[in-house]
Amino acid sequence: MIIDQSTASAPAAETLEKSISSASRALRDFRKGDGHWVFELEADATIPAEYVLLRHYLAEPVDAVLEAKIAMYLRRIQNDNGGWSLFYGHEFDMSASVKAYFALKMIGDSVDAPHMVKARETILARGGAAKSNVFTRIMMALFGVLTWRAVPMMPVEIMLLPRWFPFHLTKISYWARVVIVPLLVLMTFKPRARNPLGVGIDELFHEDPKTVGPTPKAPHQSQLWFTGFNILDRVLRVVDPLFPKKTRERSVQKAVAFVTERLNGVDGLGAIFPAMANSVMMFDLLGYPKDHPHYMLARASVEKLLVIKDDEAYCQPCVSPVWDTALTAHAMIESGSETEVASAKDALEWLAPLQVLDVEGDWIEKRPGVRPGGWAFQYNNAHYPDLDDTAVVVMAMDRARGLGVGTKYDEAIARGREWILGLQSVDGGWAAFDADNLEYYLNNIPFSDHGALLDPPTDDVTARCVSMLAQLGDTVDNSPALARGIDYLRRTQLADGSWFGRWGVNYIYGTWSVLCALNAAGVPHDDPAVRKAVDWLAAIQNADGGWGEDGNSYKLNYQGYQRSETTASQTAWATLALMAAGQVDHPATQRGIRYLVDSQGDNGLWHERHYTGGGFPRVFYLRYHGYSKFFPLWALARYRNLRKTNSKFVGVGM
Repeated sequence: MIIDQSTASAPAAETLEKSISSASRALRDFRKGDGHWVFELEADATIPAEYVLLRHYLAEPVDAVLEAKIAMYLRRIQNDNGGWSLFYGHEFDMSASVKAYFALKMIGDSVDAPHMVKARETILARGGAAKSNVFTRIMMALFGVLTWRAVPMMPVEIMLLPRWFPFHLTKISYWARVVIVPLLVLMTFKPRARNPLGVGIDELFHEDPKTVGPTPKAPHQSQLWFTGFNILDRVLRVVDPLFPKKTRERSVQKAVAFVTERLNGVDGLGAIFPAMANSVMMFDLLGYPKDHPHYMLARASVEKLLVIKDDEAYCQPCVSPVWDTALTAHAMIESGSETEVASAKDALEWLAPLQVLDVEGDWIEKRPGVRPGGWAFQYNNAHYPDLDDTAVVVMAMDRARGLGVGTKYDEAIARGREWILGLQSVDGGWAAFDADNLEYYLNNIPFSDHGALLDPPTDDVTARCVSMLAQLGDTVDNSPALARGIDYLRRTQLADGSWFGRWGVNYIYGTWSVLCALNAAGVPHDDPAVRKAVDWLAAIQNADGGWGEDGNSYKLNYQGYQRSETTASQTAWATLALMAAGQVDHPATQRGIRYLVDSQGDNGLWHERHYTGGGFPRVFYLRYHGYSKFFPLWALARYRNLRKTNSKFVGVGM
């Protein structure tokens, strides 16, 4: 049925109830036997390509069946223009294209095959593989395609720098830390991939690859800062051979100690693929036998990220069970039937023992004395819990207190709250993993051409922490932390009324997060900041009644929201945001709810091609396969609940 969305009203109560029941039933079918949920987490071509290259770097026996499936995946996601993108709808990314081409050639695709010819022509037309980013240059140096002159100088002696030095591991983000430390060993000793097939990609260059020089300045980098760091880079190249042997040995030992302390079992270093892969190559370089426990754990962690299907396979950047489970629990609580609430309670039982209570992670460096109490994103990542997951889990546990669990989670809630309070940054905001990671000048070092070296406070994570505090009863009068958080959010609202979304795409995600926080904190719905955000959301609604935005809105020269085709998850965020602002009966809300009901599949779920998750703006994006399943259900159930009670929905943080 075609609905005229310009005049569409929300669906009838019976239709809405049927939609909610169908979605919740379908979502329950994804639940694991122990009560948790975990959905696929898909990035771009880079990770599966790197997985293939890692195996050939190590000269592991070829798994022809697996490689054929990965090749099928890489060919499927190749763009019509011959290149590969960072997200669905993105035009082209040089580094992803170079790695995908290299992996396909390594697997055995002929360079004369039409898709390879087209890829090569597109790469060359855009400047060739010399235009790749630092991480891709390092990969090519490891395989002998480039010389190490094309890679920034990063000696392992960095491990010995004092904390007062301008560059120190405590001054960069967790993800940069775990990726860089094993990489320092590799970049110091400059090993060569075994590459038994002898595959290279010289044909992707206009020049002799061996003549490619240092990394150029990235668009986000200051010329002054970059020049200064570039001079330092040249000095390091000269003095590198002069470093005392004992100092180098001590540096390597410190790097190895860092990695092994955080090896994290089969969940891997930092629980993210790039760090895991680097740890495997570091152990290999240092001569660890294949049956050494550390090597075996590191190597096994990579395999756990594979998604293998009947006809294709890919490698995930990490897994998201805590995030998926906590958010799905909220959706089930919102849905409200006895069966759904029971599944949410089971999910909380699964989540409770995953709280990190006994490990002082890297965050302790800037917040000594703060007791652990957070949850990680993955199954296990004890050194790196994050504030976003912690806030969402705590809010779900708090909601369950009204559903018959009594005081079961009181201590977990208190410890989570205590940890989040302890990690508030000096500007009033909250970051994802650390506090006061504000050394912005470091994004100008040659290594940081990706611009993602830091973990500063963001609007969306701050909003989640404000939401949690407010839901637990904090007010601006009795909680300086809450008051400072709200002040931060007021300062960061953009001129058009939106907020930036660091970990979700993008301004729709940020605005949903903040409006929920302001509502939970009791900010009146007629507050100018709230009204401005509502007007912005209504103005950007698509003609079909939904909302859409893709990763192109993260461009450095932000010129305002950029419209994209509608997605179910972003439509859910927008309607949840409008409801948090007291706009249950707003025409935009009703049209959004109508869109969700009309676009629901026969299986009770929604299909979404777009990447609505953020990894690193302009560099790395995520397609959460669960977002199109639990967020629309959540929005529909909340709309039904508010219409039933005629409530203004104050007090729940999400």
